[in-house]
Amino acid sequence: MDRTDPPPGPLRAADDEARALARRLLAEARFAALAAIDHATGAPAISRIALLAGPDGGGPVSLISRLAGHAANLAADPRCALLLGEPGPKGDPLTHPRLSLSCLAEPLPREHPAHGPLRDHWLRLVPKAGLYVDFADFGFQRFRIVSAALNGGFGRAWRMTPEDLSP
Repeated sequence: MDRTDPPPGPLRAADDEARALARRLLAEARFAALAAIDHATGAPAISRIALLAGPDGGGPVSLISRLAGHAANLAADPRCALLLGEPGPKGDPLTHPRLSLSCLAEPLPREHPAHGPLRDHWLRLVPKAGLYVDFADFGFQRFRIVSAALNGGFGRAWRMTPEDLSP
């Protein structure tokens, strides 16, 4: 290695195994940890949100009440991060796969042509949301993935691009 080359990092470039695992984590997600900047304090803030892959395997989406603190934070600064994946029933939680996504949150207004199909998709997968999906304070947020990191367990970590996560 030339002395001017940076040392190799722990994250490898994505390969087919990593792409398949990351896409599975995204497709199977029903919730995530959402990190955003608290608009009132400037400090990081984290919440658990409902999350699904969009229709036809599209990027992550959430149904969020404007009354939630994280909704105000995303409105003030759309930069955010999502963490998907949960520990299994046994073993060290850090050996189970997880996907970290750096995103930009984009609200989807009710008048947008994609709103109806997204609402139908959401209700197919989360039927209990029928109780509140049409409340005036609820709306969909799409998360445009900027970059990602996949940790598949000990010694298995990859850098991911938005293209790596596309179906």
